[in-house]
Amino acid sequence: MDTSIFMDKKSLPTNDELQEALVGTHEVWKSIEAYVHLKYPGALDEWSYSGDKYGWSFRIKDKKRAIVYLLPRDGYFKAAFVFGQKATDKIMNSRISDAIKEELAAARVYAEGRGIRIDIMDEGPVNDIKELIDIKIAY
Repeated sequence: MDTSIFMDKKSLPTNDELQEALVGTHEVWKSIEAYVHLKYPGALDEWSYSGDKYGWSFRIKDKKRAIVYLLPRDGYFKAAFVFGQKATDKIMNSRISDAIKEELAAARVYAEGRGIRIDIMDEGPVNDIKELIDIKIAY
């Protein structure tokens, strides 16, 4: 089951706990967070408890919608996005990795768009994540 490393509803995760849980990927998390704020200075950070099944997740949002979800796991995290059709089309015609494009193409379409989750085990996908953030903000 794909759940947060933080499952206690009564305990909002602290930065120290996050750093300990993410081990070597904490700096990557912080760099993605900083990038969103650089590109969208009005962005708001928010921890959210999604229920006993999923635990705590972190989202960075504009006034109306989430730009990116960061989902803490044991030793790594996931970056999750929801893209509408215009953003999906832009991604499919971008330099973003084929693996991400394939996942997006295969994602189920909901009213709010297609959702994808990308495992972040190291700095490898960071450039793709930044490009996805740029597209999300633009669309």
